[in-house]
Amino acid sequence: MVDREAPPYARIAAELRGRVERGELVPGDRMPSTREISRTWGVAIATATKVITALRQDGVVRTVPGVGTVVAAPSTTRPPRRRAEPAAGLTAGRIVAAAVAIADAEGLDGLSMRRVATDLGAGPMSLYRHVADKDDLLLQMMDAVMRQEWQPPVSPPAGWRAQLELAGRTLWTAFRRHPWLAPALSLTRPQPVAGGMAYTEWVLTALDGLGLDLPAMFDVHLTVFNYARGTAVNLEPEAAAQAVTGLDNEQWMETQEAALRSIVGTGDFPHFERILSMDFDLDLDVMFERGLGYLLDGLRVALDTPNRGAVPPL
Repeated sequence: MVDREAPPYARIAAELRGRVERGELVPGDRMPSTREISRTWGVAIATATKVITALRQDGVVRTVPGVGTVVAAPSTTRPPRRRAEPAAGLTAGRIVAAAVAIADAEGLDGLSMRRVATDLGAGPMSLYRHVADKDDLLLQMMDAVMRQEWQPPVSPPAGWRAQLELAGRTLWTAFRRHPWLAPALSLTRPQPVAGGMAYTEWVLTALDGLGLDLPAMFDVHLTVFNYARGTAVNLEPEAAAQAVTGLDNEQWMETQEAALRSIVGTGDFPHFERILSMDFDLDLDVMFERGLGYLLDGLRVALDTPNRGAVPPL
């Protein structure tokens, strides 16, 4: 029974716990994310985070990287709350790894210093001996992920195009694995992330000797980077929308079909009307690969001009 006098987070946690106890949510089912809780119950993200934290401390839920917070397997006894770990047991590496796991599962909205401390079984203030604040934590997360995801090949493929394809695809894979990373990285206000600079240096090396000056080389790098990033910024909002609506992209589009047909039925949009009549599925992976080809095709044309000389063979 929900105690109406309890704090909002406790009431919401009790309601969700009741759903689990009644079998409406079973082990392995995805629990509402902090973003969904915030929208459904009209509470702040901080309150929603406390809901998930309370359920985790009671053993009701667990975090699965790449999936989110799910209902945990039942236990005959409630697990004891972990005692705060001595500060000496913490390292910046452990803190960053825990933060990345949370962000991978629930997005940056679910990340807080208190949440990281809870997952590590430590006191929140002990984290500040290793990271200055949440902004510093995010910088370290981006650096750790880029260092992990970008490993320059021992034997690079031959030719500038194959090398740029490798760079673009590697970046896309990193964004796929860590949907929070693309919106966290900034094009106009780049953060000092050493792991990202190693990626940039490799791309610039691939472009060296093609007849471009350094600013033009850097522009090409930024174009490839922003193409991958610009496509990937759709990943986290789509995951959040699926969590809230229970519909994937294709299912959601089906709910919009009648409204779209009423618009194109005027005859003013014949090409769009033809698309609606086709079995078209928006696949971001396919779109990314096709777009990367378009981008590099255009670069080849720009390079292969009389005043630049022939582009080295692919």
